[in-house]
Amino acid sequence: MWELLQNAEWVTAIATSRPLYGLVSVVHYSAVFFCVGTIVLVDLRILGLADRHDALAALAEQLRPWTWIGLASVVISGFLLFATQAAGFAAATPFRIKVLIVGLAIGSALAIEWRVAKWDRAPVMPPAARLVALISILLWLGALLASVEIPALTGLG
Repeated sequence: MWELLQNAEWVTAIATSRPLYGLVSVVHYSAVFFCVGTIVLVDLRILGLADRHDALAALAEQLRPWTWIGLASVVISGFLLFATQAAGFAAATPFRIKVLIVGLAIGSALAIEWRVAKWDRAPVMPPAARLVALISILLWLGALLASVEIPALTGLG
């Protein structure tokens, strides 16, 4: 199945074109930092380390569209990069670990998103909120570290 994707004409065009592959890579890396950066800003606000003067809900609402645009760009560009070596990536344990960590990190971001309004109304940030924000930051850091190790450990990418 992965070989079919990898050998599709449009995937081969991306894989064999240095400018096209480079463009997809730049979009992917930029979108990762854009997406993760906006999520971490909200996490840092929950932890009381950033933007203490603004309401949490207002900050989250301001960053929300940019987070989702970044995430959509990451998913699309990541799929395009994955497709160029789909069989190799699908079989690589470090890549699978990265995907698991990213899934957990997205889950933590959603958990925070669903509770932002409630936490913002609390007189003091609940300890559970701080714990989830810290876990979110650690998961995103883990995802980034796993990502940069994939080429070194597998030769892919």
